[in-house]
Amino acid sequence: MSEQHATQAQGLPAASGISLKAEHYAQVLDRRPPVGFFEVHTENFFGAGGPPHAYLEEIAAHYPLSFHGVGLSLGSQDSLNETHLAAVARAIARYRPAMVSEHLAWSTVSGVFHNDLLPVPYTREALGIVIDNIKRFQDVIGRRVLIENPSTYLAFAESEMAEQDFIVEMADGAGCGLLLDINNIFVSASNLGFDAGQYLDAIPGELVGELHLAGHAVKQHGEATIRIDDHGAPVSDQVWALYEAAIAKFGVKPTLVEWDTNVPCLDTLLAEAALAEAILRQCDDARREAVHA
Repeated sequence: MSEQHATQAQGLPAASGISLKAEHYAQVLDRRPPVGFFEVHTENFFGAGGPPHAYLEEIAAHYPLSFHGVGLSLGSQDSLNETHLAAVARAIARYRPAMVSEHLAWSTVSGVFHNDLLPVPYTREALGIVIDNIKRFQDVIGRRVLIENPSTYLAFAESEMAEQDFIVEMADGAGCGLLLDINNIFVSASNLGFDAGQYLDAIPGELVGELHLAGHAVKQHGEATIRIDDHGAPVSDQVWALYEAAIAKFGVKPTLVEWDTNVPCLDTLLAEAALAEAILRQCDDARREAVHA
């Protein structure tokens, strides 16, 4: 990515935000809730017009937007789907969101699309593929992006490095930033048995552009307890604790509360965002006191 591209990148406010859901469009415009920003899935705005665009254009006049893609398949050994990439670029050019992000995952192979975020093995070969795809993505849209760490349930036997080392090398190699999903780190650490705190310790703070929070489901399979990243419940106490550790390490960062299944009323989402905002403000106050001590 060129220096010109880097200078064009914008940023979200260092505050909490929530996912924008269609069932809340009218309430958001009527109430103008006190949140820092709204996030939408980029693919939901590929169309040329209609009510979704009418609502989003009005909401964008009052709030910063974060565009979060789910289908670019950055981990695929196939080259990026140019039709999909062009649609992403059009949506970004239309709304000029404050932040653009995508997932570390793949969903296409040999031209076949799988409606899922499938895991990437942490190998040198996969790292090169992901870096090349991110560079292509950034060159087309003309700006730096953030890439989100996955939630994982099984480890690849052929992986050559830990996930945290993979994403740091990915960001350094592609010139992108990181969207750290705190729930994903907790889910993966619980399922695979690694230390979530050590994961955070391996991430340079300057790479982190945004944090995500979400709820997860707990499933029992015989004697094994599996945590599923379903974005369908309040943020758990363990994830809140890990979030506090992340803010203590990285400082105040834009933080999104995701809720994609069993979507609750707007007030429930706003209450979760308020909890995140309180942690952000406490951290900011503590840092200010330390500077003036």
